[in-house]
Amino acid sequence: MDEAELIKKYGLDIEALKKEQLKLAKEISLKDAEDFSLAERFAAVENMLVKNKIISAVVLCDKEGNILDRQYFFDKLRFPYLREFRSYREIPTMIEAISKLNEIPSIIFIKGEGINHTRLGIASHLSLSIGIPVIGISDSIFEGNEISKEGILKDSKKVGRILQSKEKSNPIYISPGNKISILSAYELSKNFIKHPHKLPEPLHLAHKYAKEIRDELKL
Repeated sequence: MDEAELIKKYGLDIEALKKEQLKLAKEISLKDAEDFSLAERFAAVENMLVKNKIISAVVLCDKEGNILDRQYFFDKLRFPYLREFRSYREIPTMIEAISKLNEIPSIIFIKGEGINHTRLGIASHLSLSIGIPVIGISDSIFEGNEISKEGILKDSKKVGRILQSKEKSNPIYISPGNKISILSAYELSKNFIKHPHKLPEPLHLAHKYAKEIRDELKL
């Protein structure tokens, strides 16, 4: 089913959603909400989609990458896959999973776009929804972005940085979502790379946890 058919099937007002994204994007701050060098709690969320279901798995770590808490939320998908509107599909379960943590993290890593999105990336949308700084990590360039010596550009403006986190592997693309600067998002991501993993350690652990849940639920 193509996008036009999905939009019709779900009765979506795409123009209204675009306007909402643009309105929310005006609230994004690229100032560090705190001194992240003093942060003690870091989380990551991995979303795993199986047929018409979604698992949001969240792992809470200390600054050494030791797991302090793990939680998840499992639900039915209620929004179709539309690339520029991914957050509407996945954020509800992410919020439920994060709310179950026994401590509030200083920062959350997720796979997806931040300010490098055309309007509002999932990292930005999540951060604006829960008030916690979020970093978006992706393994490909979002449509419309460009690469330069300065990093990732959108409309000639810097919106992220590139990190060659693993030898002989494609780089990862780091973009802040909200309440964190481009530099801090990059430095935190870089500092959490643990050989031989390509992604920051909290994301690696969240991915591993999501697979465990999927297997336990026999999906």
